[in-house]
Order: sequence, then structure tokens, then C-alpha cells
Amino acid sequence: MNVVVSARHIDLTPALKSYAEEKVAKFDRFLSNITDAKVTLVFEKNAHKAEVLLNANGILIWAESTTGDIYAAIDEVIEKLDQQVKRYKGKQLAHRKGESGKAMPELAGHIPDEGGRIIKTKRFGLKPMSAEEASMQMELLGKAFFIFTNAGNGEINVIYKRNDGNYGLIEPVR
Repeated sequence: MNVVVSARHIDLTPALKSYAEEKVAKFDRFLSNITDAKVTLVFEKNAHKAEVLLNANGILIWAESTTGDIYAAIDEVIEKLDQQVKRYKGKQLAHRKGESGKAMPELAGHIPDEGGRIIKTKRFGLKPMSAEEASMQMELLGKAFFIFTNAGNGEINVIYKRNDGNYGLIEPVR
């Protein structure tokens, strides 16, 4: 696993860098398919923030933590990642055994309110996956929605978390 540690507004000492690398490297024992890990350490608004993004062959696992001490932030983000990795591994095992998760009802899309403006643009590759895999990826990233290419039909779909705790799937109509 390739671990990249970067810092903003913090002096990245060799001790801090090796501490972060050592903590993140332990995930290689739990998930053998992790290709790279990105650790970002930031000091902003009188607080230290640690962000970690693990890439496990297209599955992204992300967590962040903000505390008063950078070492405590690293420890806390590692604990969060540990919980997410355990949840991911449990879902993988359940999927292999044929257990089904929550049902995926087909729902119409939500029309956003007008008046906002675009302040950020992101570009990323879409990996073909099932709706169940996309919901797992969305939860691992801690997001409310996820865009993916449906492996069944090759179309771009959106899965989102509903207020009632279930998921919605948006499919294009041709």
C-alpha cells in the first residue's frame, strides 16, 4: 500500500509523518486490496484536522476528525476508519453469503431548490457496480448520495439516502 501524507499550515516533521504512516499501514492487514492511502493533516481555526482516504480497488473509504491535538486527531480518524472497514467487511461477507440488505425501491428524483450557484466542480471515474455496492460505497464515504455506472445496464444512476432511512435509486429514462 502506498501511503501519501501531506500537510497544510502544519510543519510535517519526520516523526509526525511516520506516526501517520504507521497508523494507516495497519489497515493493510484487514483489507489486502488497498492500493493507496492519502492522509491530509490541516491546522485551521485553532484546531487540528486529520483526513484519510483509502482506495481499495475502486472502493473509497474516507474519514476525518478534528481535535485540539494533531496526534489525537490521527488516532480518532483511525478509530473511525476501523469502524468503517469492519462494516465494509461485514457487508462483503453478507453479500457473499447471499443475504440481502435493505430493499431498493424505485423512486422519482427530487428537484432541488432554485437560486443556488455552483461553487465547486468535481471529476471522478465511475466504476461499474450494482446498486447494493453503490449504497455501501455511499455509506463508507459518509455522503447522502452517490453517482455510479450500473453494472447491469451500463447507465449512470444515482443512489441517495432517504429521510426514512431507506435508499432511493434514480435511473434515467430513455
